[in-house]
Amino acid sequence: MIRSTMVATFAVSLTLGTGALAGGGHGTHWGYEGNEGPEHWAELSKEYATCGTGTRQSPIDIPAAIPAKLPPIKFDFEHATLEILNNGHTIQVNHDEDSSITVNGEQFDLLQFHFHTPSENTVAGKHHDMELHMVHKSAKGQLAVVGIFMKTGKENAVLSNIWAHMPKQAGDKKKVSSVRIHPADLLPADHSYSRFNGSLTTPPCSEGVKWFVMQNPIEVSAEQIKKFTGTVSENNRPVQPLNGRFVLTEL
Repeated sequence: MIRSTMVATFAVSLTLGTGALAGGGHGTHWGYEGNEGPEHWAELSKEYATCGTGTRQSPIDIPAAIPAKLPPIKFDFEHATLEILNNGHTIQVNHDEDSSITVNGEQFDLLQFHFHTPSENTVAGKHHDMELHMVHKSAKGQLAVVGIFMKTGKENAVLSNIWAHMPKQAGDKKKVSSVRIHPADLLPADHSYSRFNGSLTTPPCSEGVKWFVMQNPIEVSAEQIKKFTGTVSENNRPVQPLNGRFVLTEL
């Protein structure tokens, strides 16, 4: 069953924070370099103030975390027709089918997934080559992000299908009826994860986001990374202070 247009529109706008496409729309422009870079986001707009004042910001450096018995994440993903967007900050794939995760009995619907290079979250101070963020929302409005690290290795077949239709210009979007994408094919075989409370990693940096970061990376080829950076460039926010937060890691 296709979900509502309102949810799909939210999916398109979420990584932008303001809901505006880069180069058009009504949001304050931001970026990853210079005077519009992460260290200046809070100064660009009152809407972005949390980027500077927030105390539960993402990404983070995942330390030697506290081992815990965490509930499993139940992935209930469905194939969907490829709808791909270059929003000026990342390459984003919108998802309008009834795909979801369930954690501790709470369901979160998959809205979209997008990519960062290098990784935004780090582990013991080290970046992975890329990071995939699967963005979900519950019926109550709670956001949850599944983070998946990506390391240089063999070519990723799913990305090959996605990258073949990557829009080159900011603001461009394509719906490719001949291509069906299954998000489950982008998950590592082992679903062990680390858990912490955080925020969106782009303006307005809204907090109250549940983060589930997979411990094991998937592989992506050097050529696929090069194609992404050649289109979008590097797009990672620096890690933010933990400020006393606990990071729990699955036993």
